[in-house]
Amino acid sequence: MSIVVRTLSEQIFEIIRERIVLGKLPDQLPIRQDALANELGVSKIPLREALARLEQEGLLVSQANRGYFVRPMSAESAEEIFELRLSLEPQAAGRGALLADDVGRAAAVEAYEALDSAALDAGAEVAVRNRAFHTALVRPGGRLLTTQLVERLAILSERYVVTHLEPAGREDRAHLEHKQLIETWLARDAEGIAALLTAHIRGTLEDLRAQLANSAGEGS
Repeated sequence: MSIVVRTLSEQIFEIIRERIVLGKLPDQLPIRQDALANELGVSKIPLREALARLEQEGLLVSQANRGYFVRPMSAESAEEIFELRLSLEPQAAGRGALLADDVGRAAAVEAYEALDSAALDAGAEVAVRNRAFHTALVRPGGRLLTTQLVERLAILSERYVVTHLEPAGREDRAHLEHKQLIETWLARDAEGIAALLTAHIRGTLEDLRAQLANSAGEGS
């Protein structure tokens, strides 16, 4: 059994990342570092490290003399993120299905089961486990850069995944689609997993287009 020791900066990163994913930090106002440091009971040094990492992950943007802001969600960003996923992830998962050894297959099953058990829980945990599942389908392909890119895009997708799952019935549909994905992947059906994953990602994007368009209309 391995023991994972997280630094204070990493713990702060996780706390703020969850708040961003759940929409608990406004994107119109700068993050109040003094207030946040006091609330978390930490100094500014690890807080700044965490904020810098969140900017690198694409969840925050910094403005000179104004500080850090949450990167706003938008239809344009969703289009870019999910189109990049469509261009990369389906074929990479197909490669992963063909090349996965017993360890990689067991890791994918474990990631699926963790996601499945989180399906009834609200919050960022679903998005984190969704990211882990999608990455686990790609990692056995043995291409480090591809895996890193898939995981980075999955991180950027997390807020959109949470938004996508909000309407009634979406969670049930996602459950069925993930079950089909893992079964097809374990069968080493590269073409099948690529087709299913393409439909899965594209379906999410199409739903988001409607949701984000409605949100923009309500806000105007």
